Amino acid sequence: MNYFNYQGNKLHCEEVPVETIAAEVGTPFYLYSASTIERHYRVFEEAFAGVNHLICFSVKSNSNIAVLKLMATMGAGADIVSGGELYRTLKAGIKPGKTVFSGVGKKEDEIRFALDTGILMFNVESFEELETINRIAGYMNRRAPVSLRVNPDVDPRTHPYISTGMEKNKFGIPVTEAFYLYRKAAGMDNIDVIGVDCHIGSQLTSSEPFGEAVAKLMELVNVLEDDGISIRYIDVGGGLGIVYDKESPPLPSNYAETILDATGNTDRTLIFEPGRVIVGNAGILVTKVLYNKKGPTKNFVIVDAAMNDLIRPSLYDAYQEVRTVIRSDREEMVADIVGPICESTDFLARDHMLPRVHSGELLAIMSAGAYGFPMASQYNSRPRCAEVMARGDRYQIIRDRETYEDLVSGERFFKD
Repeated sequence: MNYFNYQGNKLHCEEVPVETIAAEVGTPFYLYSASTIERHYRVFEEAFAGVNHLICFSVKSNSNIAVLKLMATMGAGADIVSGGELYRTLKAGIKPGKTVFSGVGKKEDEIRFALDTGILMFNVESFEELETINRIAGYMNRRAPVSLRVNPDVDPRTHPYISTGMEKNKFGIPVTEAFYLYRKAAGMDNIDVIGVDCHIGSQLTSSEPFGEAVAKLMELVNVLEDDGISIRYIDVGGGLGIVYDKESPPLPSNYAETILDATGNTDRTLIFEPGRVIVGNAGILVTKVLYNKKGPTKNFVIVDAAMNDLIRPSLYDAYQEVRTVIRSDREEMVADIVGPICESTDFLARDHMLPRVHSGELLAIMSAGAYGFPMASQYNSRPRCAEVMARGDRYQIIRDRETYEDLVSGERFFKD
């Protein structure tokens, strides 16, 4: 459920007409519904009521500090993959003791920053990374809390570019090697082994792969316990999908049932890293029609948003629903919705059915709250767009639109 709906013929975000925001802010812009984010978080939280757990919001899905502030207010932690994401969470008020640091390529300065800050734990992805964390912690006279990210070799049945839990993926430590690496970690002078972690992919639409992966984790946990290595946290990652088109992902309650069946009656703390399922359907990208163009075999609707604003369709061939901001009864047409960028891959939707639209009218690219703005760029020297949040009948700009001056900020001429 989300709070984007038509009232009469006008698309609203909560109680605010989208066209009202566009008139003030200009286009393109991202628009988020605060109430939708909060509702999705509560539904996920309630699914695990009565179980020791911590929800660490996946910052990479949407890293605007206003979104992160909502997470902090609701008591969430953070799943981060860079020092920059850690910095953002601290600015937003998320407690570092609720933060897990994932990712295969943590730099030494990022490790020092995280140790200095006092994060909950590092999700370690290789032996060399483990050695580096141990060495840096020794220099700093600290003990580094770690879990090992285990690759359970489970097919998540999702797009290959967002699959992370199979042997061919770069992520994690093969489950067959994990026990031996845990023993090495337990013997290191500056490492505290406190958890086990896995994350098998994103946009999963079935619970079964989650259950299979967590069952393998629990087998490892039992072996570790028998060897005297105590595990306090079981991090099962994120990946629960949303509806973009005709998908039927499990509800958080069904997902919870699968996870709890796999973990049994464990008294360890379960960690979850949801991102897309919290914010995906809580945001849209609003764009203006520039031109209509009829080609020999296709109709094109050229808009002022582009692949630099929303790269998911170009990168993953992902489907995004497109709606007119003002609903009409005009005859429908099939068209590609494309942007101004000088690339044939610059499209937001292909062969999409929508009512005929005219120059100056507004379109809404739905389900754009996750992996939208965080993946935006300045390609073709296009300033990144504004971000806006609405609650009830109010809205605020939560990130200013970049200017041409912003494009060259930090650049300088070479001096002979």
